Amino acid sequence: MTRSPISLVLAVPASLLVISVAADGKSTGRSAPPPVLAPSSAVAPANRAGTIEPAPPTFVNASAVMPFVENTIYHVYTAPERVTDIALQPGEVLGAVASGDTARWVIGDASSGTGADKRSHVLIKPFSVGLTTNLVITTDRRTYHLTVSSGAGAPMSSLCWTYPQDALIALQKSQAATAAAPIAAVPDVDSLHFNYSITGDQPQWRPLRAFDDGRQTFIEFPPTLRVGEAPPLFLVGAKGDAQLVNYRLRGRYYVVDRLFEVAELRLGTKHQDIVRIARVGESNFPRAKQRAS
Repeated sequence: MTRSPISLVLAVPASLLVISVAADGKSTGRSAPPPVLAPSSAVAPANRAGTIEPAPPTFVNASAVMPFVENTIYHVYTAPERVTDIALQPGEVLGAVASGDTARWVIGDASSGTGADKRSHVLIKPFSVGLTTNLVITTDRRTYHLTVSSGAGAPMSSLCWTYPQDALIALQKSQAATAAAPIAAVPDVDSLHFNYSITGDQPQWRPLRAFDDGRQTFIEFPPTLRVGEAPPLFLVGAKGDAQLVNYRLRGRYYVVDRLFEVAELRLGTKHQDIVRIARVGESNFPRAKQRAS
C-alpha cells in the first residue's frame, strides 16, 4: 500500500520553509520566496524624515525663511480665502509648477522687481480646510518639493529660502579673486574695538571673538570652519528684521565692510544653530562718526 507524503510547515522569521517527508523517511525541501516589503512602509518614513516644518526660529517677521537643501520637502500651511506666497530666489527663472490636486487649489504665479532683482512668486490658495497635496516647482537653477495643507488656523503669509551653497561658492570665488591682492595694512591696535558679546548656541563653528577698527568688522572663527559649512551672516535691525550682509572670508575671519549693532550667524535645517554677535558698551558708532567728521 502506498502512503501519501506528510507535509510539515515550519515558520521562520524571513520566510516559510516547507518540508515534505515521504513514507520512506527521505525529505525534499523548498523555501518559499521572501515576502515583499510594501513600498508605503519605506516611503512614508523617508518622507517624514525629509520634511522640514516651519518653526519659530525660521521666521523673519511674518515670512518663513528656510535654508534650501536639495531633495527636501517643505511643509506649507494655508487657509481658505488667504493667499500664501512662495517666493523664489531673485533672478531665478520659473519653469513649471505641478500639483497633485488642481481641482481644489488655486495656483498661480507672479513676479516682482526688474532686471537682476526680478523675482518669481508662486501663489497658492485652497478652496476649503482639510486639504493636503504636493507641489513641484522647477526653475532654471533647482527643483523645489513642497507639501501644502489647509486648515482653519492662521496660514503662512510667505515662504522663501536662503541658499548656503550659493553663498559658499561665492565666498570661494571671492577668495580666489583676492588671493593675489596685496595684504592690507595692519590696523592700528589703538583703533580696535573688542566690545562684542557672542551668545546663543554652541556649534563647532561658533566664533571666538569679534572686533572692529572703526570701519570694518572682523569675526574670528575656530579652525573647524575650514572643514564644515560656513554659516551665513544676517544683520538684525531694531525691529528684529534680518537681512543677509555681504562679507569676505579671509582665512578664519569674516570681514564685513561696515559696522553693526547686532548680527546673527544661522545654519541648519530642522535644528538651526543661531549665534548672536552684539556690540556692547558704545552705541551709535561714535568712533566712526568722529572719523567722518
